[in-house]
Amino acid sequence: MAQFTVNATRFDPYKSFMFRVKWDGQYVAGLSKMGALKRSTAAVTHRDGADPSHDRKSPGVTKYDAVMLERGLTHDPEFEKWANLAHSLERPQSLANFRKDLIVDLFNESGQKVISYKLFRCWVSEYQALPALDAASAAVAIESIKIELEGWERDTSVTEPKEQ
Repeated sequence: MAQFTVNATRFDPYKSFMFRVKWDGQYVAGLSKMGALKRSTAAVTHRDGADPSHDRKSPGVTKYDAVMLERGLTHDPEFEKWANLAHSLERPQSLANFRKDLIVDLFNESGQKVISYKLFRCWVSEYQALPALDAASAAVAIESIKIELEGWERDTSVTEPKEQ
């Protein structure tokens, strides 16, 4: 069975470093790392009165794990602006922009979009403006936000492109 239908000679899976994240209709500038999309459904154990010697299991509540977005520190204020909507001690929070739907696009080595996911009702629960600073290090300063979400789904309208 072929793993790829359009490109039957392709055997390598897609690379994880070819991705972009979009919110408010624009790609996030300079995103360098994104956490995994993960969900888990709790198992609810119950017993059947007709068969008391065995447990039965049914699906329960589904939980979507938070996702971390990281990028090198720049002058782009979008991470901070969004994070400030959840942290508003002096003014009421903006309900219009507090939650956002995000799009995650994965690209092949030629830059063609191959897979896309939609993340629903996301909001920022954690914001790191600056990393620990160390004058003896040559590391890049990283800014990050932790996104809470209420679900995600694959965009099935994005199909496998014919590779060139």
